[in-house]
Amino acid sequence: VLAVASAAVLVGSGRPVFFGHERIGRNGRSFRCWKLRTMSVDAEVHLEREPALRKTYVEAGYKLPNGGDPRVTGVGRWLRRSYIDEIPQLFNVLRGQMSLVGPRPALPTEVEAFDEELRERHNVLPGITGLWQVEARDNPSFSSYRRLDLFYVKNWSITLDLVILILTAQTVLVRAVKGLLMREGSEAS
Repeated sequence: VLAVASAAVLVGSGRPVFFGHERIGRNGRSFRCWKLRTMSVDAEVHLEREPALRKTYVEAGYKLPNGGDPRVTGVGRWLRRSYIDEIPQLFNVLRGQMSLVGPRPALPTEVEAFDEELRERHNVLPGITGLWQVEARDNPSFSSYRRLDLFYVKNWSITLDLVILILTAQTVLVRAVKGLLMREGSEAS
């Protein structure tokens, strides 16, 4: 899957295929979090050149709602919808920087704004998936992000991790089926 997706990025928008972004993990340690590149190569420059887009991006918690980010490539949209863009984070898991389940690793600029209570999320390894991804993925509000991350940290258990993994698999499957049905529906029109 990773090889096919990497080839799609290469053919669709060139090199580099992978994107490493600095994130803050357990105990406040910085690490490079890997993903397949889903945005244009000049995405950061594009963001800096358009102050209105930057303002919306920051206000939305660094995730523009409803796929409204013009920097995302065609292949990138598909990779994001299917979550395939996050497969390289398994290398972060193998290196001990991340876990399968936990709060998403935060950007350094996000962590600067965290209060002392929210910094408790750094007591656990960040995860590829977590409560926020399965409960509020389409609601990028900071309040839901905060509430779900703190709930996870304070209530961690193997059972909770298993439930989150099952819900993640269900979410990915439902989104994949919806994507196929939507595509077939648009082709039939």
